[in-house]
Amino acid sequence: MMDDYPLNVHAIIRHAALYFGENEVVSRDVDGNIIRLTYRDTYDRVQRMASMLEGELGVRPGDRVGALGVNTHRYYELYYAMSGIGAVFVEMNFRLSPIEITHVANHSKVKVLFIDAPLLPQFKSIIPQFKHVEKVIVMGKVNETIELSGLKVYHYEDLIKSGSKYDFPLIDEKSACCACYTSGTTGMPKGVYYSHRSFVLHAMAIHQVFPMNPSDSLLQLVPLYHVNGWGMPFAATIVGSKLVFPGMWSINDLKPIIDLMINEGVTRSNGVPSVWISILNYLRSMNPKPRFNMKVVSGGSEPPVAMMRGLSEFGIEVIHAYGSTETSPLTHVYVIKPEVLNKLRSDDEYWSHRAKQGLPVFPMERKVVDEYGRDVPWDGKTPGELLERGPWAIREYFNDKRTFDSFYGEGFDIWWKSGNAVVIDEDGYMKIVDRLKDLIKSGGEWVSSVDMENYLMAHPVVYEATVIGVPHPRWGERPLAFVVLKPEYKDKNKDALRKELIDHLSSRFVKWQLPEILFVESIPKTSTGKFDKKVLREQYKDYFGKEKNSEI
Repeated sequence: MMDDYPLNVHAIIRHAALYFGENEVVSRDVDGNIIRLTYRDTYDRVQRMASMLEGELGVRPGDRVGALGVNTHRYYELYYAMSGIGAVFVEMNFRLSPIEITHVANHSKVKVLFIDAPLLPQFKSIIPQFKHVEKVIVMGKVNETIELSGLKVYHYEDLIKSGSKYDFPLIDEKSACCACYTSGTTGMPKGVYYSHRSFVLHAMAIHQVFPMNPSDSLLQLVPLYHVNGWGMPFAATIVGSKLVFPGMWSINDLKPIIDLMINEGVTRSNGVPSVWISILNYLRSMNPKPRFNMKVVSGGSEPPVAMMRGLSEFGIEVIHAYGSTETSPLTHVYVIKPEVLNKLRSDDEYWSHRAKQGLPVFPMERKVVDEYGRDVPWDGKTPGELLERGPWAIREYFNDKRTFDSFYGEGFDIWWKSGNAVVIDEDGYMKIVDRLKDLIKSGGEWVSSVDMENYLMAHPVVYEATVIGVPHPRWGERPLAFVVLKPEYKDKNKDALRKELIDHLSSRFVKWQLPEILFVESIPKTSTGKFDKKVLREQYKDYFGKEKNSEI
């Protein structure tokens, strides 16, 4: 057998161009205009960009090339062009704070940076802090000459026009094709580097549980910088499904998304629960109400039953999947086994069961262990930490000492410690019951409570502070901060102090991470003197569902 024949990412788009060449790649550009290409057009553009990366831009195998951008055809093309010449595509999450983004650029040694034109004002001042960046390529239309502190600036479409046909070589499948950084769960983001082999195998495996075909139309809502868009656009490309990229959009203005769903005949999509909750509310406000024939993957946090039921009324079936940046991401998906379906006695039981994280995707492996490393029973009650391994899981973080605390075993027997406390029921279905670390997931993104607490307590008015995640009907969770003021500040105006603290946090955290702040007389503590967050979580679990009080 040709066991040494490499699995390469660029082979995915070449295959689509050869056998599904006329199928569409539709992109809502950063200016809102709709651009229509085919897979054949896209492959031609990928070849042209690859030739310019290697020629004009001087990118060599192993070099890191970063991108700050939204879901358009250009960002999608970069996966193939960069990896096809042996470079590493660093997907930079522009929703991180400037400090974190600068860390990502410098830690990965990004040499060339691609950026969407509308993001330039946001990042123009910090790009000079990217120590290794030599050249910047602007994606989308610009109406002025751009200067960036002596850096050479190019325009994406100019490079495409100047490029030429490029013959992609076979590349070592174990070399890195792209990199994603965790969203700062503890300290600075950690680098996760994906190989060509892991990337391709993951894309192929998606069809086990979320099959697509040339007649399908995928609306890619998950940001491509978020774990490769969960791998779905590449799975869709393998079978020639129509791709629909939404460009710049806001959860507060969903008309462009609904228009794409209707006008492009969307049958597949993905997104975190907060996105689907907002879409559901928008659909309910429409008259007449549209009807779809869609299957969508929901991940990032457990999907609310009311959301799944509500979307089903519009012909949208929600499939719950679970994964992590460290696992490319897919490791579990909810599928119903016939014997389980026969056990569920009511409609409520059925929908509640569908909210579980599900069963492992082959050939990924899991085990759930207690604090002594022993397997926990499959009783749906006994929690343990989820450990995972497999062909698209990492075995270490890139150049990061935190690797030693996050992995268990050696050689082929290496397990990634997820930090999630889960239970497994008698049928093998997994359900997350808590976090082993005090993390908050808001809108599908992690927020570090420890970092936020430490930064709050660095402010001169704060005596003590702790932060918890509280269920939120729209965002899944939102941070709730409890602050004890120093005695000399307790009689000060609370609204003014609250604004001062939010302004303080804004220098470290981006807007979507900022908490609601409650001023309290004291914070409950455990017998060892630690903040007792479980007491606060129970006491304030309905906080965002009830009328809020600013002081206690």
